[in-house]
Amino acid sequence: MKFADALKTLPEFSGEKLVLTDAAGAEVATIANAPGSAGSFRVYAYLARQYGAINAEAAAEGLAIFAEHTEDASGHPGKHPNIDRLIGLMASGDTLNVRII
Repeated sequence: MKFADALKTLPEFSGEKLVLTDAAGAEVATIANAPGSAGSFRVYAYLARQYGAINAEAAAEGLAIFAEHTEDASGHPGKHPNIDRLIGLMASGDTLNVRII
């Protein structure tokens, strides 16, 4: 399934942005609910609701949702930072907490 098709299956979420924090509570990243990042906002919000946080299991599902973009991100590190972050969580086993504001 292509990313655009997978995205249509996810619920919509309201909020201006999503804030990701590490185990110590330090802000790691933000993802705006705006053109250019709204898809990532929706994926991360969905994963947070399903798993309670973004852990390795959630990251694996997220990478499947991002579909063809995951392959592109693997071949071009830095091009898709929100996908790179999920790849990193798979490798490290770390967990990120999510807050939508």
